Formats: sequence, structure tokens, C-alpha cells
Amino acid sequence: MATTTAIDNVRVFTGAGLSEPRRVVIEGATIVDAGDAGGSPETVIDATGKVLLPGLIDSHMHVLARADLENLAQWGVTTGLDMAAWPLSFVNEMRQQTGVAQILSATTPAVGPGGNHSKMPGFPPDGIVHNVDEARAFVEHRIADGADYIKIVTEAAPPAGMDQASVNAVVEVAHEHGLLVVAHSITTGAFEVAIEAGVDISTHTPLDGVLSDELVARMKEQGMISAPTLVMMQGIATVRAAAGLRYDYARDTLTKFKDAGIRVLASTDANSAPGVPFAPKHGVSLHDEFELMVGAGFTPIEVLQSATLLPAETFGLADRGVIEPGKRADLLLIDADPTVDISATRQIAGVWVGGERIR
Repeated sequence: MATTTAIDNVRVFTGAGLSEPRRVVIEGATIVDAGDAGGSPETVIDATGKVLLPGLIDSHMHVLARADLENLAQWGVTTGLDMAAWPLSFVNEMRQQTGVAQILSATTPAVGPGGNHSKMPGFPPDGIVHNVDEARAFVEHRIADGADYIKIVTEAAPPAGMDQASVNAVVEVAHEHGLLVVAHSITTGAFEVAIEAGVDISTHTPLDGVLSDELVARMKEQGMISAPTLVMMQGIATVRAAAGLRYDYARDTLTKFKDAGIRVLASTDANSAPGVPFAPKHGVSLHDEFELMVGAGFTPIEVLQSATLLPAETFGLADRGVIEPGKRADLLLIDADPTVDISATRQIAGVWVGGERIR
């Protein structure tokens, strides 16, 4: 029989603010209506003065080992959207881990033949796209792999990046199969390629200039979503300042996205790969991202939405992102009010993953 835990006198993040203090009941791996819980709960937690959030979702991270998923969960990030991992056997192994953050994955991304990604040690050959035919075959391979969405790396032009026709083909075939397309774009030129192709989500924000009003308007018109990874952009701009890369370009672009009403998903590009220009730490970096988003003009409530209900809705994660009966019991208990001060999310009093308390 499933064990039952009651969290009493806790204010719950509703997506629009905080509820009055109430009881939240976990039965097995699921949140249940307090009135439906059978018998007395085995565990009762007095959470007076505390706030309960849905488990956080990082909409751009990379997994290299189980330890990455452990670190996510310890910081209340119970779901990670992996944006490139291989081989497939490793991805499937990480998908099956328990007691840690759950992941979805793009598996292998599509990259141009001359870019830095194609030169990564061990990069799968079928991820390097030279033409439209290979672009179509790439998507079919990812579907066979069980990819949860498609990831492409856009550059301003060949030979580093794929040509526009190939990028277009990736998006077209992915959409034919009902898959979202996420495009890595860190320059204004790369954004132009992604927008022209009609990708669903742009990840990162440009470091070589603020995106023009025209491109922002096209993104809004097309319903594009942003996963900005400000913490990664800040890190890269710091280590590569001599190349003219500037964090304020990324920040100010994100402010334009907010002002235009473009949906934004909290994301970090957390990774533990050796040799990368910058490696945000799994878990804690999402809290860093929250503070940077506030610095770009977001309210704390908007930031919390960007890491809970909005990514769940965007990626079709119907079992999480909100605290309601029938939803998965991925929960983050904190000691202060993050709707007033977003840094309160760091004051962690408890974390549950699928109903299992892991902190």
C-alpha cells in the first residue's frame, strides 16, 4: 500500500500567486485531494510559514552522468530537458534513473559540417547535416531513437552551419511528426536562420547584438518561445569578452521578448562536459538564472511560471508543473516567499521526486 505524507499549513504556488495555508497530501507518487486520502497519513509535516512549489523544470541542460541528475534534484529541479546527449544507450539509462531528476532528451542534435559542435570528440556522424536529404534522414533517425523533441544548431551561414534549406527541412519533417524543434542560436544571424525556418523554441540569447524589433516581432507572430540561458550567456561573455561578446546584449534581448509577450522558459545550459567555455552547475544554476531574469525585468511570479507550468505546458508534461490532485508529486518546499524575493528559492526545506523525499 502506498505511503501517505501530509504537508500542513503550507502556502502553495498556484501559478498566479500563493494560496492561503492549507494541507497538501502525497500518496505514493501522486498528489491527492486532502479529503480523499485514506486513513491517517504516516508522515505529517508542519510547514507553517513555508511555501510549496511544483518541482522546478530546467528547459535546457545536458546530462553526462547520474550525478548531474542528483545535483538537479538536490536544488529542487525535478525535471531536466536535455538538449543533446549520446549514445542512445546512455540516454535511455539516464531516463530510467530513480530518486533523481527525470529527463527528456533530444538525443543527438543536428549540426552543420564546419561548426564547433561537429568537432566534438565522438560526435555521432548522423548528426552532421550537409544537405536537405540528410536533414530529412536526421529527423527520421531521431524519431527511431525516441527523441522527445528535435534540437538543431543554427549558425549564420555555411560552412559552419547548415544552409537555410536544410534547417527548413529539419523543421518541416519534425512538425510532420508532431515534434517541437529547439534551435541553438547565440548570434543575431543564427536567430535569423531559426526564425526563417519557423522553429518552435530558440535557446540562448545573442551575444553579438540586441535582436532587432523586426525579428522580435516575427518571433511573436510565429509563436516562437525563448529558453534564454542567461547564466550561460553571462559566463561565455565573461570568458570571451575579448571577442566582443557582451552579456547586456543577451539581457536586453530577453527584456524585448518579455515586452513583446513572447513566452520564456527558465533554462541554464547546465553541463559537466570537460573543455567547454563555461559550465553552469546543475541545479544551483537555475536559481542563478531566476535572479538574472529578474534583472532583465521579470517579476518573481513570472520567473516561477517560467520554471513550472509554462515548460510543462510547452513540452506536453501534463503530469507536472502545478500542484493539483492527480499530478506527479514533484515538490519543492522552501522557507520564505519567492513571490516577493526570488532568491528565496534557495532556502530549501524539502524536495520530493515522484513522492519520494530526497532532501
